Amino acid sequence: MGGKLESIVYGRLVSLGIDPIEKKPLFHFLPKTPTLSVATAGCNLRCNFCQNWAISQAEPADVQSQNVFPEDLVKLAVDKACPSISYTYSEPTAFYDYVYDTSLLARKSGIKNVLVTCGYINPEPLKALSGSIDAANVDLKGFSDNTYRWVAGAKLAPVLETLKVLKANGVWLEVGYLVIPSVNDSTGELKAMVAWTAKNLGKDVPVHFLRFFPENKLTNLPPTPVSKLEEAYRLAKAAGINYVYIGNVPGSKFENTYCPKCGKMIVARKGYFIEELNIVNSRCRFCGQKIPGVWN
Repeated sequence: MGGKLESIVYGRLVSLGIDPIEKKPLFHFLPKTPTLSVATAGCNLRCNFCQNWAISQAEPADVQSQNVFPEDLVKLAVDKACPSISYTYSEPTAFYDYVYDTSLLARKSGIKNVLVTCGYINPEPLKALSGSIDAANVDLKGFSDNTYRWVAGAKLAPVLETLKVLKANGVWLEVGYLVIPSVNDSTGELKAMVAWTAKNLGKDVPVHFLRFFPENKLTNLPPTPVSKLEEAYRLAKAAGINYVYIGNVPGSKFENTYCPKCGKMIVARKGYFIEELNIVNSRCRFCGQKIPGVWN
């Protein structure tokens, strides 16, 4: 605009609400706490299964919004006793300037910052942002260039670089993988994903395999069979990953956390809610094993 690059979504929130932090999903970060969740319109991908396409793939002028500037958002988080702000629903990269400014102010007020992201961002701006981001869930669309091209018109490599940058910069990291029938659910692709994760991110990074439901442009596909999600779980455990979860399957025993040393259930979950928490001072209450995460 007038020779200057300007954001047309800065402070124009199309979604503002309070969620359980478990909804992001983050299972090893401030459990049982509310997070102030915000989004503007826009995304730098065009995933054909996106459930939030009405805001992520919309022109900002076409979506109803409210002006909430960084200082107002931080004050709201404090007033509502939310220990964190989550930049979510659409894609934080699309409102990077707003995330950056808000996260710096939030840090000064003792509020933590969470990215829920596709991870399609260049390393340098990501490194700059990482200084004020405390946790991130990165949503992998698959584990091949063919899958990324078909799903989102993108490439896999930049997302893998994002995962490594976040890990290297001390951001608490969890990985999401929506398992889509006939798209990214082959045994080979799942094996490659968990092997890369264990090698490059470590065996303590939580991995969430999420059930797909028909949405947007993929209404012709069925929901993910629970048996396929359980196969992904077994492959991840076989690769040595300690904390593996199945999401969008209410009542599954695989939404709980089990101690990798004594095997006892240390976090019992039902959907987004914690029913039992057996972690004391970041350790298993039963055997004393240190459990990675941000628990306090």
